[in-house]
Amino acid sequence: MLVFGGAKTLSQLAAIEQVQPPTMTRMVDALEKGGWVTREQDPADRRRFHIAASAAGVRLMHKGRERRVAALAQLLAGTDRVQRATLAEALEILERAQRERHS
Repeated sequence: MLVFGGAKTLSQLAAIEQVQPPTMTRMVDALEKGGWVTREQDPADRRRFHIAASAAGVRLMHKGRERRVAALAQLLAGTDRVQRATLAEALEILERAQRERHS
């Protein structure tokens, strides 16, 4: 979420991930300890922090994405034109549903 969606507050992340704020705090603490995220205090509200992916976190996500794309490409290599068209149509339906959900 942070790599592709930008910095978020702890409460925003908790809502997105559908967990309670204390759970998200523990998760962010672990990610920060691992060097995958950074936490910056909001200058306008010292009680609020913005969580962002660190450079190492961005690299890790991109490497993971590359592996998933390669695995998916290998999986789809055996499909024919009709099957790929069906998958493309299904993807359009999913993308439309996602857009409608967030509009």
